[in-house]
Amino acid sequence: MKFAPSSCSVLFAAAASTVAVVSAIELSPANYDAETSGKTVFLKFFAPWCGHCKKLKPDWDVLMAEFADSSTALVADVDCTADGKPLCDENGVRGYPTLKWGDPTDLQDYQGGRSLDELRKFATDNLKPTCSVKNIDLCDSTKKGQIEKFMTMDMSELKNLVEAEEKKISDAEEGFKAEVAELQAKYTKLNEDKDKTIAEVKGGGLGLMKSVVKFKESSNDAAKDEL
Repeated sequence: MKFAPSSCSVLFAAAASTVAVVSAIELSPANYDAETSGKTVFLKFFAPWCGHCKKLKPDWDVLMAEFADSSTALVADVDCTADGKPLCDENGVRGYPTLKWGDPTDLQDYQGGRSLDELRKFATDNLKPTCSVKNIDLCDSTKKGQIEKFMTMDMSELKNLVEAEEKKISDAEEGFKAEVAELQAKYTKLNEDKDKTIAEVKGGGLGLMKSVVKFKESSNDAAKDEL
């Protein structure tokens, strides 16, 4: 049976879309450890209503399908409005879509382009075993030293250290918000002062002054012409 080129294109696109949907994995706390174990991950944290998320979805679905059979890499979704919300909160997701990658226990922000070619190249180049607690042999001397140091620490001491470091981040974020709010208030006040000054100047007769200046200048010019 022969198909017109347009029909083939439609069927191919539909088939690719079906494969991508079937291959999609959506992570939540319930399956996170099992699905990510032993893998380097590339995750899209999203909200279904987000316009940018909808735009990215077709290419991301293709990428998930391409890596579906990998034993060392995982490309997956995390719905921040559903079962995946705790993962979004845990990883400090504040905007959608947010892309993160790396060791499942130490995700890093993805800063690259978001076309399918750019995402595919990044995934191909980077979704491979990397330095981690489970892959300490892949770490440089600095990272290896840090891991070994933390491994020798008492659990309560280590948890206290984690809390202290996380507090530094939250304090920095709160400080940033406070400073931005202060700057916003200052901007609003300066803008109001500017508008008030402009209104007072204009209300004080600036327009009339300028009109008189023009009138006098034109009168003087006319008088000179008569001479």
